[in-house]
Amino acid sequence: MTNQATTETNTLVDDFIQLYQALNKDNLHLLGQVYDDSISFTDPMHQITGLASLTQYFAKLYKNVKHIQFEIKEVQQDANQAALFWQMEYCHPKLNKGELIRVDGMSQLKFNDKIYFHRDYFDLGQMLYEHLPCMGGLIRLLKDRAAK
Repeated sequence: MTNQATTETNTLVDDFIQLYQALNKDNLHLLGQVYDDSISFTDPMHQITGLASLTQYFAKLYKNVKHIQFEIKEVQQDANQAALFWQMEYCHPKLNKGELIRVDGMSQLKFNDKIYFHRDYFDLGQMLYEHLPCMGGLIRLLKDRAAK
């Protein structure tokens, strides 16, 4: 992939980035501005088809999140696809004692007029398991042992 693309493509990816930087539980209706009605969305936890299902999924995810922010580190794209490398910061009252959690990840997007395919890659342990009471300590221990 290169960083060259048409103006329309740049606009869609830029719109996607702006949307995610402002997305919260109160403006999920905006997802339709960038996603096709038949969006195929996959992350390490779920595989979802359709804009209505994706909106419901995000509503559940964002329900108790106290803070969430995405910093886009790099974008690589061509005319019909893009790879976005990002760091997400979020706070959830039941994870990490409500303290800030940082997760590194990458999103693969495929699009025509709108995004019809979105796949997120990230370490689910870094996002979730390492911050759960009891389980977090066990996950960190296993990671330490595996690194030796």
